[in-house]
Amino acid sequence: MNQRPGRNDPCHCGSGKKYKRCHMELERGQATQPAVSKPLIGAVHSNSLVLPRPDWDRMRVAGRFNAELMDFIRPQVLPGARLDELDRLVHDYTVDHGHTPACLGYHGFPKNMCSSVNEVVCHGIPDSTLLKDGDIVNIDLTTIVEGWHGDQSETILVGDVSDTARRVTQCAFDSLWRGIEAIKPFGPIVEIGKAIVEHAEPLGYSVVRDYQGHGIGRRFHQEPGIPHYPDRRYASELIEPGMCFTIEPMINIGTWRVILDRTDGWTVRTADNQLSAQFEHTLLMTETGPEIMTKTKHGPQKGHRF
Repeated sequence: MNQRPGRNDPCHCGSGKKYKRCHMELERGQATQPAVSKPLIGAVHSNSLVLPRPDWDRMRVAGRFNAELMDFIRPQVLPGARLDELDRLVHDYTVDHGHTPACLGYHGFPKNMCSSVNEVVCHGIPDSTLLKDGDIVNIDLTTIVEGWHGDQSETILVGDVSDTARRVTQCAFDSLWRGIEAIKPFGPIVEIGKAIVEHAEPLGYSVVRDYQGHGIGRRFHQEPGIPHYPDRRYASELIEPGMCFTIEPMINIGTWRVILDRTDGWTVRTADNQLSAQFEHTLLMTETGPEIMTKTKHGPQKGHRF
């Protein structure tokens, strides 16, 4: 990674803001987790942030722009599209609207989004790869809007895909919604993973355990952790109104085990090189139930069939 700019220098992300007003806190702060999906931590913490009501609207604004960004980039994910060109489009659209790509420079991540193709589970780095007919690719976007984060991902079918690819993508999408539907105010976090596993495993798929969802707000990753399987350590962890977090199940055709690429330190692949699919939303728990902060206008909605 290049040397970081000085406090008053322009931020490296191209936002036009000073570094101290943009990525400095993220890169020099206390957060220690990689971009996007948070690794499964070894212990459960009870210091989850509950946002006061005025901050709910700030998260709504961040989520709304992130969804707009997803609607912008989705139609351009086509056979022949080059991953780093899609990444450039995401950067330019974000900066042109006065916002900041959260992934760029975050703990050294070199790009503006994650693009995970076929057997890549998460954290794929956009490069010169050209998408081809039959690929599936997860596009994972996170944006900072006036200091607040919106975070979501979609697995996109590229051209004419196999029935196998279509089915695992459908399972990942439905698993996200099963997780959303399982939660309620003051309900236990563990119900999310229980609902996901009870849907995916009877269909013959596995649920990745090494990476999980996460709390989100002014910081990219914070408590609570959101495992996508019924981790008993979370049985007493409750979701209070005001908590913001992501649900982002990663569903594999074969084993749930994954391998981290030691060359780039980011790319996570299935251990058996079989396909993986993922969907993600940022959610706010209200007094009446979960509110989806990153719902798109043109993307797949609840009940969609791929």
